[in-house]
Amino acid sequence: MNIVLCGMMGCGKTTVAAALSRLAGLECVDTDEEVVKRYGRIADIFQKYGEGRFREIETLTVEQVSARDGLIIATGGGCVLSEKNVRLLKRNGKIFFLRTSEGELIRRLEGDTERPLLAGGAAQRVKELLPARTPKYIAAADFVVDTDGLSPEEIAKNILSLCNA
Repeated sequence: MNIVLCGMMGCGKTTVAAALSRLAGLECVDTDEEVVKRYGRIADIFQKYGEGRFREIETLTVEQVSARDGLIIATGGGCVLSEKNVRLLKRNGKIFFLRTSEGELIRRLEGDTERPLLAGGAAQRVKELLPARTPKYIAAADFVVDTDGLSPEEIAKNILSLCNA
């Protein structure tokens, strides 16, 4: 079984995945990092080919990663907006939505220049994306884990306890 982390950019998926990997002794895979290894910078993909092509590449990556077993998988912020990606991830895993407040996301993302979807300012984009995406994250998730005020290690321990419950 895989442990899959989803949620908004800035919610801590990559950092929590690393903490989970250390605690559970499982390999950690970040779908965005896999895309970068194979295709180059995400910002460049967005600029050259558009978001649609990036989403196609993301789904190819999810197909490959989700076929494996015993992984901690950190997904990109928009990954589970695709029903196909959700089906692929659930065939061999449990999805955990890392729910983070708007204020905390804005604080973490201010000044980030690497994320293409933040063009126009982190605060404005979070205020637009969070209400639209949250219902989809909840629908995709097997478990919802609140992250505000918790360290990555505390969040990882909460996830492991839900896995063992």
